[in-house]
Amino acid sequence: MIFVTGATGLVGSHLIASLTEKGLVVRALYRKIIPVFKGSDKVQWIQGDLLDVNSLEEAIQGVTQVYHCAAIVAFSPKQAAAMLQANVEGTANVVNICIQHQIQKLVYVSSVAALGRIREDAPVDETMNWTPETSNSIYGKSKYFAEMEVWRGMGEGLNVAIVNPVIILGAGDWNKGSSEIFKSAYDQFPWYSKGVSGFVDVLDVIDAMQILMQSDVQGQRYIISGANLPYQEIFTRIANAFNKRPPHKKVTPLLAAIVWRLEAVKGAITGKTPLLTKETAATAQAVVHFDNTKFLNAFPEFKYRAIEDTIFRTCAELKALHHLD
Repeated sequence: MIFVTGATGLVGSHLIASLTEKGLVVRALYRKIIPVFKGSDKVQWIQGDLLDVNSLEEAIQGVTQVYHCAAIVAFSPKQAAAMLQANVEGTANVVNICIQHQIQKLVYVSSVAALGRIREDAPVDETMNWTPETSNSIYGKSKYFAEMEVWRGMGEGLNVAIVNPVIILGAGDWNKGSSEIFKSAYDQFPWYSKGVSGFVDVLDVIDAMQILMQSDVQGQRYIISGANLPYQEIFTRIANAFNKRPPHKKVTPLLAAIVWRLEAVKGAITGKTPLLTKETAATAQAVVHFDNTKFLNAFPEFKYRAIEDTIFRTCAELKALHHLD
C-alpha cells in the first residue's frame, strides 16, 4: 500500500498514473471532489488534507511507503502565511504520522528553492542550503523548513530520501505552477529575460522518486535536473511546438522592476494575484546552473529525457487536453 500526497498536482498525478499502471495499490487524499486523471479510478480516495491529522491517520492505515508531493507554490506576499503553514506544518504532520506507523520509507519532493537557487557565482549542488542571501522567495524558505521536518523525522528513526527538482515540465493545469510556461507560450507572450535555470521532465522526476523508494538509499537528497537552459530557449521551443510566435522582446532588469511594482499596485486595487512579483522578476533575471551529477553517479543506469522531446510531448498532450488546434 502506497500513500501519495498532492495527488492532483503535476508530480502527484503523474506518479499515481505510473504506480497504478504497475498494478500497485495507491491511497490519496481529496478535499471536495475526487479528481479525474489517468489512474485516478484505481486510487483509494479519502477526504481530508495534510492539516487534518484525523484524515492522515485514516489514510496511513496499512501503508508501507509514502510519497509526499503536496505543496503550495506561491510568490505573492498575500499567500505567504498559508503557504508556510501548508508546506511546513503539513510536512511535519506527514513525518509524524509516518514515524508513529513505522512506515518503511518516505520520499519527499522538495525543490531546488530549498538550496538557495540565487547563486550566479557557482553551480547549485546538494551541499547548499537556503539562506536569506541566496533565496528571493518565501516559497524557498517554506521548502527549506519543510526539509528540516523531514531530517527531524530521520533523526527519530524514519527512513527518508529527498528529491530537489528544478523547473518541472509536463502536462498539468496550465493555469498554475510550472505548466503556466506552456500557456504563456501558447498565448504568444512576447517577453523574454536573460535568465538561465534548470529544467526537467516530470516523468524523470517520478522515475527518480521510484528508484529512490526501491533503493537502499536513505538520508540523502538529490537535485533532479535534465538540463540548464535559458528561459528564452525554452519559451521559443514551446512556441514553435505550438506553431506560435516566439518571444521577441527582451525584459531588462529596470523594466522588470517597473512591471512588478505596477502589478503590485494593480493587485492591491483589484484583489487579484499579480502576474509578476518581485520574487518572480528576480528569478527570471538570474543565471543559475544546477549540478545533477550526484544522482547520476548514484544511479548510472538512469538517463534524462531530452528536453526538446519533453516539450513536444507536453504540447501534444496539452493540445489534446484543451482541444486546441
